[in-house]
Amino acid sequence: MTLKCFYTNKTVMFRMTPSKKRNGKMKWLAVADYHEMSRAGAERICNVIAEASKARRRVNIGLATGNTMLELYPALAKMLDENKVMLDLLHTYNLDEYVADGKAVPHSHPLSYYTYMHENLFRHIDPALGLTEDRIHFPDPLNPDAFDAELAAGGGLDLQLLGIGFNGHIAFNEPQSESEISAGEFAELPTRVISLKPLTIETNSRLTAGGREDVVPRQAVSMGMKPILAAKKMLLLACFPEQAKPLSAMKHGRPTPELPASYLLEHKDSEIIYTADQITLK
Repeated sequence: MTLKCFYTNKTVMFRMTPSKKRNGKMKWLAVADYHEMSRAGAERICNVIAEASKARRRVNIGLATGNTMLELYPALAKMLDENKVMLDLLHTYNLDEYVADGKAVPHSHPLSYYTYMHENLFRHIDPALGLTEDRIHFPDPLNPDAFDAELAAGGGLDLQLLGIGFNGHIAFNEPQSESEISAGEFAELPTRVISLKPLTIETNSRLTAGGREDVVPRQAVSMGMKPILAAKKMLLLACFPEQAKPLSAMKHGRPTPELPASYLLEHKDSEIIYTADQITLK
């Protein structure tokens, strides 16, 4: 597929750099830096959407938030716009949203993921391409089961974009001891409201709230491991030095609730792209 590169005025043919398999079926790709990680991630998502659009079939993309994705989303919007990829059959499903007083935080909340997505992706997409608000989905803490049911009825995720927490969480599926829950039970967890671990609160306050832990809600509604792992493709991006530890543990480990991201190891089509200037795997 020929795409116009986000960072130049030249039209180029993007070439998918082969990834190396380090453990099981998972592919690992080290890229130079954050810029290259963002471009590679946007390229992969754009290709999945474009192929479905050309075939005139529905496509479901799972989306993540956070600093890791800040450059990816404008790049993706640029690729979709410049290639006139029709989005009238695209559905997006966000992984999570913060919860306060039992409800999703308002869009005016400084950490609202709904607002994050609109500011970083959706407002950059040409409305003429056909993406409408009714096909942008977030889990509802008041009825999380409905999110899973709607996603399953729509055919499940074609691609799930993920980050990785410094403690190895994906979405807000926090680590749990194997004495609390078996590996099989953890893989079957549905979308639900979750209480956040202290490390997650501290990390998110530092990265997104200017160090103010009081701004970070103590709960979130999170897509469960079951719908995440059912995705046809998994794409995990990592760019922080602190992520080297959980990634290295994945490289040498096995799927365990104590490291939620480790469940990608046995997925049939999963890839990790990480920045070599910040992350060294052991």
